[in-house]
Amino acid sequence: MNGTERFAAVLAEAAKVDARLSDPAFLVRGAPEDVHALLDQAVSPTARLAAAVYRLSGQDPRRDASPHRRRGLLALAAARFGDRELSRRISDVPVGEGDDVRWVADWATGSGGRLHRAGRSLHTLTGHTGEVAAVAATVVGGRAVAVTGSADGTVRIWDLATRRQVGAPLTGHRSGVTAVAACLVDGRAVAVTGGQDRTVQVWDLADGRRVGEPLTGHSGAVCAVATAMVDGRPVAVSGDRDGVVRVWDLAAHALLGEPLTGSQGAVTGVVTAVVEGRTVAVTTGWDEKERAVQVWDLATRRPVGPLDTGEDREARAVATAVVEGRPIALTAGSDGKLRRWDLASREPMQEARTGPQQQSVAVIATALVEGRMVAITAGWLDECDPCPTLEVWDPATGEVLDDLGHGTDSAILAVATAEVDGRLVALAAFEDKTVEMVGLGPGDLTGSPVAGHGRPVRAAAATVVEGRPVAVTAGEDGAVRAWDLDAGAVMSTGRVLTEPTRPMKALATAELDGRTVALTTGDTLVHLWDAATGRQVGALQGHTLPVTAVAVTALEKRPVAVTSGWDRTVRLWDLTTQRPLGEPLTGHTGWVWAVATTVVDDRPLAVTTGKDETVRIWDLAAGEPVGEPLAGGDWGLSVAAAVVGDRPVAVTGCHDGTVRMWDLAARRLDGLLTGHTGPVRAVAVTAFEGRPVAVTGGDDATVRFWDLPAGRQMGPELLFPSEVRAVTVTSSGGLVVGFGQEVAALARR
Repeated sequence: MNGTERFAAVLAEAAKVDARLSDPAFLVRGAPEDVHALLDQAVSPTARLAAAVYRLSGQDPRRDASPHRRRGLLALAAARFGDRELSRRISDVPVGEGDDVRWVADWATGSGGRLHRAGRSLHTLTGHTGEVAAVAATVVGGRAVAVTGSADGTVRIWDLATRRQVGAPLTGHRSGVTAVAACLVDGRAVAVTGGQDRTVQVWDLADGRRVGEPLTGHSGAVCAVATAMVDGRPVAVSGDRDGVVRVWDLAAHALLGEPLTGSQGAVTGVVTAVVEGRTVAVTTGWDEKERAVQVWDLATRRPVGPLDTGEDREARAVATAVVEGRPIALTAGSDGKLRRWDLASREPMQEARTGPQQQSVAVIATALVEGRMVAITAGWLDECDPCPTLEVWDPATGEVLDDLGHGTDSAILAVATAEVDGRLVALAAFEDKTVEMVGLGPGDLTGSPVAGHGRPVRAAAATVVEGRPVAVTAGEDGAVRAWDLDAGAVMSTGRVLTEPTRPMKALATAELDGRTVALTTGDTLVHLWDAATGRQVGALQGHTLPVTAVAVTALEKRPVAVTSGWDRTVRLWDLTTQRPLGEPLTGHTGWVWAVATTVVDDRPLAVTTGKDETVRIWDLAAGEPVGEPLAGGDWGLSVAAAVVGDRPVAVTGCHDGTVRMWDLAARRLDGLLTGHTGPVRAVAVTAFEGRPVAVTGGDDATVRFWDLPAGRQMGPELLFPSEVRAVTVTSSGGLVVGFGQEVAALARR
């Protein structure tokens, strides 16, 4: 076979792969292991999008998922990428079970996070049996490789072009490997590793053998390692948990001079750079004397001086780079701020920068992307909600250039960069024992996604704005957004709070003076927004603690709002005057999480539930409770009102995963519905074929439908990639679901 024939054969094979991946039936009905084997080989834009959709849907060859469930997740993933036609084609695939598809994704948002990673991921390196704590990249024999260290005590080498492990794991550390660096020693590529066993070890990457005996001397676990050239000799610099920095002559395989002490309480990061012809090490850690970042001259092994971080006495991560011929250091810590230093003067180059998402940064790497120096940071949204993020910054401006997202809820412990087949990639090491290769640079993300909220969606409502059906959503990012249900496009966006760390908790809509108004709350106020313009048009003030629930109704033909919250009160407001009606209604002994309104015997009522595990009914006209509280429930998180037959009922979603139905006239528990495996955060009611139905969503990432007269679940639940905290029913009978930070509109067939 000549060269032309071989090239033609390669193209023919690529065409076959693209054709299979572009077939929705193969995605839905094909064995997951067969589909996964082809994902990295996609070439055409259509096939690449299909591969990204499959990754985003979370299909795992190690888990058994029925084609019926797979179809729903794939259709939703396609909608999140903005390809509504592909979503419909996937929904049309027959699976031999459940072919009567009750719900199909009409459109959905797709924010950074998992969407970006699914569209960019080249491969996941698997094999370690413990968390991957360290990763470095180098070249061995002309091939790009990654070297990883894990809590399983092994060091592994990976060929990045084939994404395969090279040889057997390297063993020698007696416990977890926590740091990895790479360099050349006498012309041979080596890796230098540090571990919890307090040793530093050197490995020949070409033959996979350890070089000499372990280097000992550290009294604490080695947390960080870097390499450099000092006076023409290769050295390694290691830092330990006791705050000691040691320098090793790699050619002589021996300690170089006395240890460097007097820096941080624990060394969390080490990097090296050349400053005015001298090789320095920059170390990070924590120190009560504000020496969180220290610079050392490696030739003299003396401190050059600290980088003054002011009140921030903890620096978790550090990286170096050369910008316009000047060596700089980038540091970050628990305050989420990125600091840039001129290493020659040791002066900050600008004010500390904070990205829009990361509140805590644990890892930094640097790279040149299209001639521009960028910082790649890994961290968390906040310490209480450790949702990992991977972002690309311009450190000069603080602008976040790209959101590489997160593949799982597993923490990212280390990041490195490499060039593979001419493409720059980031290597992210995860606590879940994997390493992901993620493409850097523009033009990688496929599809035409529409961004959702920046944080999880907490509430949703359906209404009509200027004659168009609209969904309004509120999220923990402090934003209220209106979505055109016909087009799936953003109509308006309003920032509710100036502090993005204060999440939205509740949402309702009302007609006020001929315009649609959204009522949202995240603090002690209830904010009113014009849904058409996004402008704030008022606020209800009176609660003394955060408001967690809001509903609207009419009282003597006046639009009114009913609110409740942490102050355990229920309050009634005239929306026209934006003033309270009567005194606060009291009786709850714990936080009130949810409120709904209804009418019973021509009396407007409010139904509330909360942490005191009761359901209470309030006569809004009289401003008083109706009878004693209804007991026998669990911690109530959500509530809706309906009519079953001729009986008014309330449906509550509870923390224990149950859905409970209450007869409001007879004032008793009338049904206990089970199926959810986690707290039920959202409840809505509607009618299917004339029968009253409750729709619920919860932390188990499902939406379930309940036939209220029969007291049982209707059909299979709908699966989502993240927790469902908001559900509402549209005027056409469709659904709007808030899952994670995304919004989806579903239509019933």
